Amino acid sequence: MRNLDQLDLDILAHLFRDAGMTNKDLAALVGVAPSTCLERVRKLQQDGVLKGAHCEVDHQALGGHIQAMVSLQLARHSRQIIDEFRDAILLLPEVISLFHMGGKDDFLVHLCVADTEHLRNFVFDHFTSREEVVHLETSLVFEHRFSRSLPCFLTT
Repeated sequence: MRNLDQLDLDILAHLFRDAGMTNKDLAALVGVAPSTCLERVRKLQQDGVLKGAHCEVDHQALGGHIQAMVSLQLARHSRQIIDEFRDAILLLPEVISLFHMGGKDDFLVHLCVADTEHLRNFVFDHFTSREEVVHLETSLVFEHRFSRSLPCFLTT
């Protein structure tokens, strides 16, 4: 991984807040020519520092009225079991994100469903029915927000 200079960090900070801004607007914010800015963004992408752009979707507008976090413990922990479980869960449209954890729980799954019946059925159909899952705990999410600031350790 290459060292990032202040221009790289400034570009990343602005894109972190608004990944959809135009190159022209980004260049103006960081004080460089649009061609220089575009070259830097492409280099950040090529180097794997900038991995993509994302949009935030209102899940309620799509019929998702309940969000939950499900913590799961698996019976065994081979690479194949972990990889197959992760890949299967990420294919489910209810899943917003998945975290492979160290510690007591093996996975933390953030999901969005229509209602409590949907949540109940989802947990039964996709988690408790799997033989590798030995324990789970479901917690409701009251609010979900993203930070709009680039982590401080990257801007020092």
